[in-house]
Amino acid sequence: MRDLVFKNLTSDDKRRKIIASSEVLDKKGVRSIIHRHFICLVKEVGAKPIEKPSPYLYVLKEQNNKEQRQGFFCKIKGSVYTITNGKLYLILFMHTLKIKLISIAEDLVKYNEG
Repeated sequence: MRDLVFKNLTSDDKRRKIIASSEVLDKKGVRSIIHRHFICLVKEVGAKPIEKPSPYLYVLKEQNNKEQRQGFFCKIKGSVYTITNGKLYLILFMHTLKIKLISIAEDLVKYNEG
């Protein structure tokens, strides 16, 4: 069994874009849950560039043998300057990835396959 949810939210007036997806997959006794988010924000800056935020990376991995679960989380933030039509813009972005792996009961595996 596989469930997918996809969202694409774009705002031209606020110069923002959000893309999100979620996926749930049951296969061979393991349920995989994957969430992805991407956020992009565009800001017009004056002739003098403002100080760019520092890049950021955060990674977390967890394992719980007692409950037969594993998890992974990653967040990346960054920014870049660009010039379009003679105007200076600061593009801020953030991407997150969250993965959960959970052992599911054998009777549920047979129900989903059959």
